Amino acid sequence: MTADLTVPSTRRFVAIDPQDQTLSIDSGATPAPGPGEVLIKVCAAGLNRADLLQRMGLYPPPTDASPIMGLEVSGTVVATGSEVHDWKIGDDICALTHGGGYADYTVAPVSQCLPIPDGMPLVDAAALPEALLTVWHNLFQRCQLKEGETVLIHGGASGIGTLGISLCAAMGFEVYTTAGTDEKCAAAVKLGAKAAFNYKTEDFEQALRARDMGDKINVILDMAGGDFVQKNLNIAAPEGRIVYIAFIRGFGAEVNFLPMLTKRLVLTGSTLRAQSFAQKAVMVEEILERVYPLLNTGQIRPTIDSVMPLAQVGEAHARMEAGGHMGKILLAMD
Repeated sequence: MTADLTVPSTRRFVAIDPQDQTLSIDSGATPAPGPGEVLIKVCAAGLNRADLLQRMGLYPPPTDASPIMGLEVSGTVVATGSEVHDWKIGDDICALTHGGGYADYTVAPVSQCLPIPDGMPLVDAAALPEALLTVWHNLFQRCQLKEGETVLIHGGASGIGTLGISLCAAMGFEVYTTAGTDEKCAAAVKLGAKAAFNYKTEDFEQALRARDMGDKINVILDMAGGDFVQKNLNIAAPEGRIVYIAFIRGFGAEVNFLPMLTKRLVLTGSTLRAQSFAQKAVMVEEILERVYPLLNTGQIRPTIDSVMPLAQVGEAHARMEAGGHMGKILLAMD
């Protein structure tokens, strides 16, 4: 291992009380990077709904992952394991972690590390890894989104939704979205959505049909589920693809699947964490080739809702649970 001598022997991290789910700041040994890993002095960590589920005991980490919450960070490389060639001490990076992001030092596989886009503040880059890989994998790898197709992204105010809208718009796709307030819908349109529908006050299926977009949505990215499932089937274009990444509105629904047969639809789903390092490495390679040119020119930027200090992690979780946020909530380590 190559290490910077200033790396402390202990680090701060967020601990979960399994009895009442409260969060507190604890300390423990600073991890050493293994082969193909880097140790990062964390600048900021991104919040994800998976963190809330892990806190509640509903989404346990894989057996080989850190038990500490946090799936994405930005920061500076302070130590490298063996077999690390592309990164060196002092490099600023953002990374998808294998857990452990809610800490001021964490390790990450080099295959899941990304450079900081030109002109982007280091703290903001913590909003990129999870959303970038999720959007890219589901829209472009799993659903094979093609030039000239239309996209519907539910949850347009989320970190994934805001980045997905920005990316699709920058790449020339016509993208529609749903969100829970008129203000969020207006913000989504500013990000590049053709139209945004307040699902609390209007039926997005009927709103799309009123725009002559019924049966014309080629790809749908859905994190809502529940009663949205039937509407997705109804508005999807022939040969359309619908991908589910969460079911915030419920895992169950009474569904008429006839449109799936008559329109030859593909229904699929995924979670990012369950995929192998090799699969994620391919995502990173494709993102560097296809998305980073847009990031480096400023055509895409993550939407940051708020940046809170690590000590306010409980308040950060509460803000995400309340659903009032627009974009990513970040935890700053300093």
